[in-house]
Amino acid sequence: MSRASSSALKRPPVTAPSEPVGAPSPFPAIEVAIDKQRRRGRGALSNDSGRYEAEARVAFDDGWQSLDELPPFKTTVAIDTARKVITRNESPDIGFDRSINPYRGCEHGCVYCFARPTHAYLGLSPGLDFESRLFAKPDAPALLEKELAAAEYEPKMIAIGTNTDPYQPIERERKIMRGILEVLEKTGHPVGIVTKSALVTRDIDILARMAKRQLAKVALSVTSLDPKLARTMEPRASTPAKRLEALKRLADAGIPTTVMVAPVIPALNDMEIERILDAAAHAGVKEASYVMLRLPLEVRDLFREWLMANYPDRYRHVFTLIREMRGGRDYDSQWGTRMKGTGPMAWMIGRRFETACARLGLNKRRSKLTMDHFAKPERAGQQLSLF
Repeated sequence: MSRASSSALKRPPVTAPSEPVGAPSPFPAIEVAIDKQRRRGRGALSNDSGRYEAEARVAFDDGWQSLDELPPFKTTVAIDTARKVITRNESPDIGFDRSINPYRGCEHGCVYCFARPTHAYLGLSPGLDFESRLFAKPDAPALLEKELAAAEYEPKMIAIGTNTDPYQPIERERKIMRGILEVLEKTGHPVGIVTKSALVTRDIDILARMAKRQLAKVALSVTSLDPKLARTMEPRASTPAKRLEALKRLADAGIPTTVMVAPVIPALNDMEIERILDAAAHAGVKEASYVMLRLPLEVRDLFREWLMANYPDRYRHVFTLIREMRGGRDYDSQWGTRMKGTGPMAWMIGRRFETACARLGLNKRRSKLTMDHFAKPERAGQQLSLF
């Protein structure tokens, strides 16, 4: 292992995909930093240091076969000692102003995950660290109850799963998400869940009771029906078949369900939009949405690495279309357009989605949650009211 200044070790800027046909690829000189066997079952191909680090580490063969001695990336879980669990936002293009993330980092390993750059705030890599070095918040249920009991708290829907997945594999043992749901059910607080995991069906008992009171809804993201593409792109998330089965079980239990075709990646999975919606409608889903691929900060280079390694024949075409939908850039973070993109390709995808939903009877009615059942939990030492 060698240490040097980050400016010397960071990869050179990759030429934008605007080279003429037949021009050499910009990638041959870039080697994957982590050996394939060490990152087996992971989504990212590299583990560059976070952008805030003064130094970077790079693995290289010094002639003594030292790389052969490096262990595989194993999932480790540390404790996040946050004092609050509800995160606020003022974004005008998402339908909630508060959310909860029981975990930081996500073992699903989705290579396109827009949340990857958040690991840089922890001094870790948005690459393999994001999906192998996780942080859990075991105190989340207790912290949530304390925040809901605050005199100034006003209830609005809490979104869970908007950054990292609350039902990623470690939830099977930790059960933090279930504890959060128990608090929300007890206090009559509405919740909207987004996940890629069939593990959400474990909590059908709670969710069904809450749904009867208009307190819960669940959205599952189905990126592709091709199990090979899904496994390559989302290595530790539930298979497409399991996600569709989960949608059916949730719908059969009376829980409002939404299928999210997210993200839509042009020339890679956009041709599946209609098939995914059709399969979800047959599973009993009544609502649908989609989000265009987003490549903020480090996600761009991680996705480029992955695309060149797995679908090199599509690299130029995919990025050409991405740039057409992002005003000539790899990503445009402007509110109002960042979720759907702009330009002819983005317009066509939107019309295809709307046409398919109309044909299948999706989105005819939107499920609404209510705040009418909310009752503040009692604070420790609080004097009870006589009336």
